[in-house]
Amino acid sequence: MIKKDKSELTDLEYLVTQQDGTEPPFENEYWNHYEKGIYVDKLSGKPLFTSEDKFQSDCGWPSFSKAINDEEIIELVDKSFGMLRTEVRSEGSNSHLGHVFNDGPKELGGLRYCINSAAIQFIPYEKLEQLGYGEFVQMFNK
Repeated sequence: MIKKDKSELTDLEYLVTQQDGTEPPFENEYWNHYEKGIYVDKLSGKPLFTSEDKFQSDCGWPSFSKAINDEEIIELVDKSFGMLRTEVRSEGSNSHLGHVFNDGPKELGGLRYCINSAAIQFIPYEKLEQLGYGEFVQMFNK
């Protein structure tokens, strides 16, 4: 499994995951990334999202219609910046991931998990077995 210690995080990764920050839109690693694979929590290595559930939302951050496992996602009320939003955190590391909104594609369930690239790590389909995520290969062979 891919895991990082907090001391290994870049300044931006630390700001996002530990201080509830947000990376710039359209200037992050995965906003326009559509390779086949899964996205895991950068700190715990736990699987969070799959490329099968990623969609283009034009918001500037990676957007997913659902999580791989709802038990790995914590949702909290966020009233910062004078807004009412639902914050999304990783259960495995308590890292801030982003927010979930109800404006996703209706045909995909209507949710948009708007996630900071700095909080996740992409694992390509071809490396799932090698990196200890072999159980997720079946998600792509439907």
